[in-house]
Amino acid sequence: MANTLITPTIIAKEALMQLENNLVMGNNVHRTYKKEFVKVGDSVNIRRPVKFVASDGSTRVDQDVEEKNTSITVDSRKHVSWGFSTEDLTLTIEDYSERYIKPAAIALANIVDLDLCTLYDDVWNWVGTPGQTINSYTDFSKAPERLDEMAVPTDMRRAVMSPKDNWGLLGNQTGLFIQDAAKGAYRKGSLGMIGGIQTFQDQNIRTHTVGVATGTPVVNGATQNTTYSTSGDLNAQSLITDGWTNDTAGILLAGDVFTIAGVFAINPVSKDDTDFLQQFVVNADAASGSSTGPATLNISPAIITSGPYQTVSAAPADNAVITVLGTGAAKYKQNLVFHRNAFALVTIPLAMPDGATFKARESKNGLSIRVIKAYDINSDEDVIRLDILYGKKTLFPDLATRLSGTA
Repeated sequence: MANTLITPTIIAKEALMQLENNLVMGNNVHRTYKKEFVKVGDSVNIRRPVKFVASDGSTRVDQDVEEKNTSITVDSRKHVSWGFSTEDLTLTIEDYSERYIKPAAIALANIVDLDLCTLYDDVWNWVGTPGQTINSYTDFSKAPERLDEMAVPTDMRRAVMSPKDNWGLLGNQTGLFIQDAAKGAYRKGSLGMIGGIQTFQDQNIRTHTVGVATGTPVVNGATQNTTYSTSGDLNAQSLITDGWTNDTAGILLAGDVFTIAGVFAINPVSKDDTDFLQQFVVNADAASGSSTGPATLNISPAIITSGPYQTVSAAPADNAVITVLGTGAAKYKQNLVFHRNAFALVTIPLAMPDGATFKARESKNGLSIRVIKAYDINSDEDVIRLDILYGKKTLFPDLATRLSGTA
């Protein structure tokens, strides 16, 4: 029986399926696609998952739906292209997919995952021991413990870990009498559900290099706090500091995390103090101010001491000591443990060019991909390309934590 000629629609459907099957981070974040055609660099609005707080008493207290929409810049256009012969289109879709579509989809999925993993530097919670391989449940449990302390919903929690940390934890779990986990670890290298968190391995987990961070840094000036604002998704603010001893740029790098003495985290629901210091993330590289005056850091979260969006127990005192997490210039893997709504991936259907006859576009489950075939007169061969257009963003950094792993 003759093989059926492979059509562009068949290729597009297969490519979309293979793309979704090979995503790791991309399959575990808030995902949607927009039915609009935009260019690279344009912004689109998506509906942001809503957050509410409980009010006291019997009298109704109306709450504004804060930031119900957020803009995401669609700045990532990726494609894979290859040449082929007409005979290739008479293959079965299984053969054609194994030879061409699957490897192309893996390449596209890999770059999407890598981009999503770079969002770690928006996250201020960071637990574990920097530089230590995660090789026990005790190591891993620091992450769900922090999520619990931050009142993160227990459903849709995910962990995405580096290969070394994943295998370190996997080796520990196979020695325990957890039948399904041990079976999956031995047979598939998958940990499954651990501590209420579905765990995954991704080689794209990023490595963070800590800034030089020398000196004895302190807060310069008391009562550096602010109020909640809808103007920025991360609710950043400036913090004036001094005491650094290195004059070069990069004393702290974007993604560095630090604490301030006396400034404790609070339960975001009850507003009760916790027993650990609030962690802050540096949003942009900062230079020491030792020779030019105090150094101003752009940080998240904002230091808010009261109200429904309170983040800390108290504003920092003047000369409160700043402690940077990790050793200056050291490198640490940034495993991520998070609720799905912490991060977002939005894909946009690409326009279909009028001049192409062999073309198709498929959108499903929050993903969209386009396929186009044409004849290349320069190489005297048919060429085909798969294209995706997407944007990424951190929606709620407080729904995530980094988990220290090996360097």
